[in-house]
Amino acid sequence: MSGIDGRTPEFPTSPAEAVAGATPEFPTVKRIAVVAAGLSQPSSTRLLADRLADATVERMGEHGVRVEVTAIELRDLAHDITNNLLTGFPSPKLQQALDAVTGSDGLIAVTPIFTTSYSGLFKSFVDVLDPQSLTDLPVLIGATGGTSRHSLALDYAIRPVFTYLHAVVAPTGVFAASEDWGAGGESSLPDRIGRAAREFAALVRESTRDGLNDPFRLPAGFNPIGAFGAN
Repeated sequence: MSGIDGRTPEFPTSPAEAVAGATPEFPTVKRIAVVAAGLSQPSSTRLLADRLADATVERMGEHGVRVEVTAIELRDLAHDITNNLLTGFPSPKLQQALDAVTGSDGLIAVTPIFTTSYSGLFKSFVDVLDPQSLTDLPVLIGATGGTSRHSLALDYAIRPVFTYLHAVVAPTGVFAASEDWGAGGESSLPDRIGRAAREFAALVRESTRDGLNDPFRLPAGFNPIGAFGAN
């Protein structure tokens, strides 16, 4: 698993990294972008994102598909995202993250839940994406929060965002509450991760979406001088 800036991931080597290095047994290659909007470090949001990525890679490997995973920590891009919202142009670092998402074969998107909805950082990143760039893209959504009472945010807040962008959202989203990380064998989290990964992996394998980026596409939010509707 690689980061957008080439740094070593904060978490130990995972199955995703191990499988990504194999080639003879896995002739088909799919690219998965993993976006984690956690603000702390270490982050339970990043941890859930990693678990979902690992489970997806495992499911894909069972079908002879090699996966290249790119992890994107939004906390490291917060200033770049804000500047993009103000100027309409992404920094090279942010552009690299945007290209990783729009050029992927599948997206895993995980956000903490603040005040019953996704975080402002998460939504701001979505806002700087080209509105057409996620069309037909398989997406697996996840969220973290203090209690399971916030789990409905997956379906009333996060899912509609990607549906609006014409992405193909996996039926099962995964919410992880604080209690899920310390429940040991009593937590249903591993089962939920497994089910979501199976559904998402199937969508990625069956997708015919062309993930290639258009090098001449204008930045999201770009308006020529004097354009009507400029913000």
